[in-house]
Amino acid sequence: MDHETALASLFSAEGRRDPYPAYDAIRAHAPAFQALDGRWFVTTHALVTRLLRDPALRVADANDYDGFWPDWRANRGVASIVLSLLGTNPPDHTRVRRAAAATFTARRVAGMRDVITTQVKELITALPASADFMSAFAYPLPIGVICALLGVPESDRPWFRQRAADLTVVLEPISSQEEMDLADVAGRELEDYFIGLIAERRRDPQEDLTSALVGAGSGLTGAEMLANLVLLLVAGFETTTNLLGTGLELLLSRPRQAARLRSDPELAPAFVEEILRYDSPVQLTSRFTTTPADLGDGVVLAPGASVTMLLGAANRDPERYPDPHRFDPDRGTIQPVSFGGGAHYCLGAPLARLEAQVALPLLLTMLPKLALDGPPERRDRLVLRGYSTLPITTG
Repeated sequence: MDHETALASLFSAEGRRDPYPAYDAIRAHAPAFQALDGRWFVTTHALVTRLLRDPALRVADANDYDGFWPDWRANRGVASIVLSLLGTNPPDHTRVRRAAAATFTARRVAGMRDVITTQVKELITALPASADFMSAFAYPLPIGVICALLGVPESDRPWFRQRAADLTVVLEPISSQEEMDLADVAGRELEDYFIGLIAERRRDPQEDLTSALVGAGSGLTGAEMLANLVLLLVAGFETTTNLLGTGLELLLSRPRQAARLRSDPELAPAFVEEILRYDSPVQLTSRFTTTPADLGDGVVLAPGASVTMLLGAANRDPERYPDPHRFDPDRGTIQPVSFGGGAHYCLGAPLARLEAQVALPLLLTMLPKLALDGPPERRDRLVLRGYSTLPITTG
């Protein structure tokens, strides 16, 4: 398969189900190459890692959207993402990120371990003999955790799941009008909810992230607060759901590795890093150059060039990971690019890691007969990779 055919396959349902043969063909062609209306695609771990940290690259922001989609703000699902940290560049990104990081602290995340453990045990106890792991566990856990962090009452959490799921289509390069309409409705409903929650926390602050963000010291505008609360909900749930589903499928289809983690839960951090590397919940991210960018081998991109970094290809680069298609938690120094890097490194990465590190060993130890109960189904997504259903039996 030549690199152009391989790249085109990623935009087909079959290619999205298993993009890794295409990534191999693309990477073998060149670390970076130009295709599809002049966009550049970057494939290797070394180059992706460097470019993610390069301050001369920027994300598409509101000004870009104004140029190619003048009425994008009318879709509130799109607006909530574009106006959040995901769609902001310095100096606004620096200011908002600093405020968010000051509230979304390592201490606050570490303090969630007991909350996560309690929710995991409750969900495991409630699992029936046969279940779809995605709907019974992989969706409710991250929604419950991020809602607890934000201070959303437990009774409201089931309502959030569908809205968050509908909104994530905004992150995909291909979507239908029906999906975009659902994203708009979800964005409006989530904004309405968080407007109410912000007002409530201003009147009566609590020990939660929303109260910290609306505090006088954050310096965020009302629109910034709103967009980033929606982002924290959506990003905090979607990638972790995919990480949990993918991780459990990898373990249950490899009984020897599952047995190792069951007998030694302290191995969980290494297992989670290898899951992230082996089948990343986020497969690509895009940037624009602001100055000439040297990609090596005599390739220099002009300012304004579009650069798509194939995170899934970088994570299986044989130059960085020998025998990259083998699942091996014993690899030394696993450094997946699954959560990005640099100024836009995922703020919620520590929380996603912690949820998986707690959940996967407990699933295996509390349910020693846990097994797959039929073939899983993949979501038809290019950017956000995961399962729509994962049938299990608890034995």
